[in-house]
Amino acid sequence: MPVRTNPTARQLRLGAELRRLRERAGLTSTEAARLLGMKQAQVSNMETGRLGVSAERVRALACQYECPDKALVDAIAGMTGERKRGWWEEYRDILPARLLDLAELEHHGYELRTAHTSGMPGLLQTTEHAREVFRQVVPELTPPEVEHRTSFRIKRQAVLFRRDTVPYRAVIHEAALHMRFGGREIARQQLKHLLKLGEHPNVSILVIPFDAGGYPGAGQPIYYVHGPVPQLDTVQLDQSHGIALLDADAQLDKYRTVLDRLTALSLIEVESRALIHSIIQTL
Repeated sequence: MPVRTNPTARQLRLGAELRRLRERAGLTSTEAARLLGMKQAQVSNMETGRLGVSAERVRALACQYECPDKALVDAIAGMTGERKRGWWEEYRDILPARLLDLAELEHHGYELRTAHTSGMPGLLQTTEHAREVFRQVVPELTPPEVEHRTSFRIKRQAVLFRRDTVPYRAVIHEAALHMRFGGREIARQQLKHLLKLGEHPNVSILVIPFDAGGYPGAGQPIYYVHGPVPQLDTVQLDQSHGIALLDADAQLDKYRTVLDRLTALSLIEVESRALIHSIIQTL
């Protein structure tokens, strides 16, 4: 099997989980290679996502590493199965690879949670709102780049409506609801779009009102993607230099706690819808 030059985030994560299994067994890559009858370079390439691995090989590795967590082993083995190219691959060499990694991550997610305090979650944006957001990017994007990013964002939203529905839970601060990207009419349509999306049984939209006071997280957008087991969860953060994907246990615990606290500060769904409706009336 040829060595990959540009593994995706999912392939990197699979490799990282294999490395964690080995390290929990107290083995170096050289010791693992000797135990498995492989070359050390093969072990290293598997653990960096550069070499493909089958579900059978994952199970063999887990057996040799004496991993007792069958659910985790099954979940890692499940990461090896998909061979077809996802829709996001049509944007390869057009958009940054991290955006494609995000779409792949969502595609395989079991539950999606997000919190925004000053902007609208990407999966909830209208086309017009998304386009205005990308027009504000620094450094400035060219018109074709704006359209590519806009169409990509809208295509990502299909994850909310596929047959095997994924629960999506968004916490939005009231401040974000008052933002007027593109002017009053685009803002009005965006809020109406929120109300419409909130009618879907798998979509939950909660609002933190101004009078809730302070909140954790320093206002940073948080996107939490649940995997088949908690160890395979991922946090995505938007940072000034681009997208960051986090999966260390301490990081997952931190952002689960932050999201839980933000949810506790929010209005219930009925009250959130009423607040969104009242803001629409002011536009």
